[in-house]
Amino acid sequence: MTTPTTDPAEARARFRAGLRVPTAGWAPGYAQANMIIVPRDYAYDALLFGQRNPKPCPIIDVTDPGSPHTALAEGADLRTDLPAYRVWRDGELVDEPTDITGYWTDDLVAFLIGCSFTFETPMLAAGIEIRHITTGGNVSMYKTNRPCRPAGRLSGPMVVSMRPIPADRVADAVRISGQFPAVHGAPVHIGEPEALGIKDLSTPDFGDPVEIRDGEVPVFWACGVTPQAAIMASHPPFAITHAPGYMFVTDTPDHTYAV
Repeated sequence: MTTPTTDPAEARARFRAGLRVPTAGWAPGYAQANMIIVPRDYAYDALLFGQRNPKPCPIIDVTDPGSPHTALAEGADLRTDLPAYRVWRDGELVDEPTDITGYWTDDLVAFLIGCSFTFETPMLAAGIEIRHITTGGNVSMYKTNRPCRPAGRLSGPMVVSMRPIPADRVADAVRISGQFPAVHGAPVHIGEPEALGIKDLSTPDFGDPVEIRDGEVPVFWACGVTPQAAIMASHPPFAITHAPGYMFVTDTPDHTYAV
């Protein structure tokens, strides 16, 4: 297992050098972000999709057309500083590179979306185990039966992440995550996966399966992979996203997003 660094700039440097690992547990104390990149022609639709669906798509930064830089990490390059990307054409996944420089054009606009990894650090500090960090795996993510509100040419279902939480700590997990509404906030569902249209927790749509032990409850948070489900459902001509669980590590402290 690769040992995560506590420094966000060092994390980005390792990813820029080609390290491909899920980012849960990396640079604890600093916010992480989902990402979707679309041509300028689709940028208003993406912005409106986030505005209409703030729980799964809380937008925390938008770049200027053609710029690969963000105010969330000075000197970072969104084309190289994530550990893994996904490239989409007409809604189909066509590549999963670790560098998208070759795909970059002057009309692309990047949207950075809050990530639930951000509130995992305070949950760990409160003594709540985050199982996928313990095991060194990726968080489990599932498409649901809950449709997002459409925006222009984009529509699709909400995606959720799931963490098993001891029953006697669920209230604490809700309280802690609820303090971070800009990075998905409190859970959207607790308990029965069937209520979200999830038939089998052992076969997530994205990420790795996570063991649920006796006395634990599956808790579901809205997830920033939702725009990727919208890409699959809406078939835009071209888009680039992060790979699920392989996030952009910012220089912004977690507490910036606490209320």
